[in-house]
Amino acid sequence: MDWALFLELAINGALAGLMYSLVALGIVLIYKSSSVPNLAQGALAMLGAYVVLAVFEGLKLPILAALPVAMAAMFGIGMGIERVALRRLAGRPLVMILMMTLALDIFLRAAALTTWGGTNRVLPLPISSDPLFIGPILINRSYVAGGALALLLFGFFVLFFRTRMGIVLRAISDDYTASWSVGISVERGVAVSWAMSAVVATLAGALWGSIQGVDQSLSSLLLMGIAVAVLGGLDSIGGAVLAGILLGIIQGVASGYLDRLVGGGSRELVVAATLVLTILIRPHGLFGREDIQRI
Repeated sequence: MDWALFLELAINGALAGLMYSLVALGIVLIYKSSSVPNLAQGALAMLGAYVVLAVFEGLKLPILAALPVAMAAMFGIGMGIERVALRRLAGRPLVMILMMTLALDIFLRAAALTTWGGTNRVLPLPISSDPLFIGPILINRSYVAGGALALLLFGFFVLFFRTRMGIVLRAISDDYTASWSVGISVERGVAVSWAMSAVVATLAGALWGSIQGVDQSLSSLLLMGIAVAVLGGLDSIGGAVLAGILLGIIQGVASGYLDRLVGGGSRELVVAATLVLTILIRPHGLFGREDIQRI
């Protein structure tokens, strides 16, 4: 076995998995705060990348200055989505809210296509395209930057959920009615979780957009985000990060060897197989909370 190739695939896969964790973190944030699986996270990442480009090109700001402006705009968009589309569904059956997030995904993708067209556009983050060399191993610098950002956000949200606001969001997730009964503003808490998720999606969209360009295909990050979130546990911040690393390594190594045999396309197969097996064997994920209900 070529160990240099194996290590290169594993390291780059782990770092790419951490970047997928950025998408999963947005899904986990909303689920951990409101028990709602968000099927619009990929579309939010795509929209965030487009907003970064719009600020960069429209206001003529440096790209690193455009990024926080776009994050602030997406914070407002996240609040608006909750206020307009989701607040009226509070307390309704989960399937109705799930269908609303799916409708949001379709709407955002269609709106982006109408507004910006389908042409792939370059998002010029100041990250060198030259690989890092560790002996014979080549590492993608964009993956390194994305992985470092994912770890920073992980640390931030671990601390956040220990604050007063974080505890409030966890209480809302456990029981809407009980939270209302003790005077917690459930609507405000859910709105904050959507706003934070939109900000994280902007960072994920910008990083992936700098690698593969910005177009509607960025919304397909949802598949990887869901796979990572389900594998780690939909209510586990740490699980999203560790599952991202694990799934990234499996995907990178498996596709690196299988693509030679089957002619490509094995990356998606690995992700889909992991998602199906996780749901069948451990539905609450590797680190998620297993709720047992009396029936």
